[in-house]
Amino acid sequence: EVQLAESGGGLVQAGGSLTLSCEASGFTVDDYAVGWFRQAPGKEREGVACRGSNNGPATYAESVKGRFAIFTNNPKNTVLLRMNNLKMEDTAVYFCAADPILLDCSGTYDPTTSHSGTDYWGKGTLVTVSS
Repeated sequence: EVQLAESGGGLVQAGGSLTLSCEASGFTVDDYAVGWFRQAPGKEREGVACRGSNNGPATYAESVKGRFAIFTNNPKNTVLLRMNNLKMEDTAVYFCAADPILLDCSGTYDPTTSHSGTDYWGKGTLVTVSS
């Protein structure tokens, strides 16, 4: 059974850093497309950072390019999101996702196109950036 469990969210001041972790079970993170999405209050879910299947290339939302980095920790089978220079607009619930074929992090999440149809999600972790 595929399961994803996020951790690492919390309260951080603007300009600070945080690393989110997504512990995966039931599959190997390097084999699947994995990524992070977020949803702020009153807004739609949007892609943040994704990495292609079979350890493919990473893609990022324009708003986080140069500040966020997605990478995997093979021994622990986890997907990490390193977030630097956080801004108040980064405040959101962050969700870890996985799909055996693809994840599309460009723009707003679309259930018909953002993944192949065999997608898995964690329950999310809240990140709050204060001024």
